[in-house]
Amino acid sequence: MESVAFIQWCLDNLNYWTITLLMAIESSFIPFPSEIVVPPAAYKAAGTGELNIFLIVFFATLGANIGAVVNYYLAYFIGRPMVYRFANSRIGHICLLDAQKVERAEKYFDEHGAVSTFVGRLVPAVRQLISIPAGLARMKLSSFLLYTTLGAGIWNSILAAIGWYLQSIVPEDQLMNQVNAYSHELKYVFLALGVAVVAYLAYKGWKK
Repeated sequence: MESVAFIQWCLDNLNYWTITLLMAIESSFIPFPSEIVVPPAAYKAAGTGELNIFLIVFFATLGANIGAVVNYYLAYFIGRPMVYRFANSRIGHICLLDAQKVERAEKYFDEHGAVSTFVGRLVPAVRQLISIPAGLARMKLSSFLLYTTLGAGIWNSILAAIGWYLQSIVPEDQLMNQVNAYSHELKYVFLALGVAVVAYLAYKGWKK
């Protein structure tokens, strides 16, 4: 209950620090949707001007990188057996983790290679966990950060644009319903984009 109250306090007092903190939580193994952080912050920026939308995207992406690096290094140092043991533990289940979810993220990484850390940041149910197989595979940190920053930056930019746009047409009490509707539609767009990117890279590799 205390953690829920803390998160609610952050949402009620959105600023660059709380955006960074909440997005770091969202990008780690702790379940917390970015849709309830970035759009409301952008909505606030459009309505009151207290926040800058470009800084919202910057700090949201910074937070996403922090959470992703936490996952990366945890997997990097503790290894696959401990990752799966944690996923199947009581604490892992509290965090909505299980072996199947980790296995799904690892399979996604194996099938699509390093670029999956970019595409995976845009795919629901994979986005938060794609850093774990990157750490298990000992992916080069600079490449990991590059792909993570690009993917998280695009995702956060789209969420910010949705929040900014909705400020002019949607009352605040209806904001999250509209955001959820938009993000649900975006899921299919990003899945198609991911398939197209992987197909293109596979084609280039086949030609070589």
